[in-house]
Amino acid sequence: MKELSMIVDNYLPLRDLVFITLREAILQGKLEPGERLMEIALAEQLGVSRTPIREAIRKLELEGLVTNIPRKGAMVAEITLKDLRDVLEVRRNLENLAVKLACEKATPEDIAELKQLHLNFKDTVDKGHLTAVTEADVKFHDKIYQITDNKRLIQILNNLREQMYRYRFEYIKDEINRGVLIDEHAMIIEAIENKDVEKAKKYSELHIDNQEKTIEAKIITK
Repeated sequence: MKELSMIVDNYLPLRDLVFITLREAILQGKLEPGERLMEIALAEQLGVSRTPIREAIRKLELEGLVTNIPRKGAMVAEITLKDLRDVLEVRRNLENLAVKLACEKATPEDIAELKQLHLNFKDTVDKGHLTAVTEADVKFHDKIYQITDNKRLIQILNNLREQMYRYRFEYIKDEINRGVLIDEHAMIIEAIENKDVEKAKKYSELHIDNQEKTIEAKIITK
């Protein structure tokens, strides 16, 4: 296990800091796929008790970043083609519904907020911090979900978002993909603003298809 350092943030509870630290370590490859997560060793390295480590591991399981295998314990999950395709198949269909509803319900204020989030995303890309870019992408899509005003759909998409995070992060690692995202976000906004459901679906599907193809290629070449 590579040396880990606790993320410093005086405004967050300890359990959240431990969770964010371990998630970053997995996403950045400091904790590698298949590596066992030993509670005692992690607790000693981060200078905390085993309780926040255990809580963080449970949350990481929900995100699909960790798997718990009987008699072996928790380990960093592998990225598999099957998991990727399963998650994106669900996301593709749910986001089709989301952009359709957004076309029907978006107000001028919603469009203005989407455009501001798009600008924020571009600014974050320019600064280049990987986690911040990923979070800005999440916020953009979250706004589209909110516009639907469908609580059940929002809840399901939020649950799926946790499982999507790793794939989103993996895609955004390559700088060239960040420019593609900027263009695709702009096209999605324009379609929603014009209430063009077919174009909104088309661009939403393109958005996800590009992500799937890129990550598939990475998995295959590993």
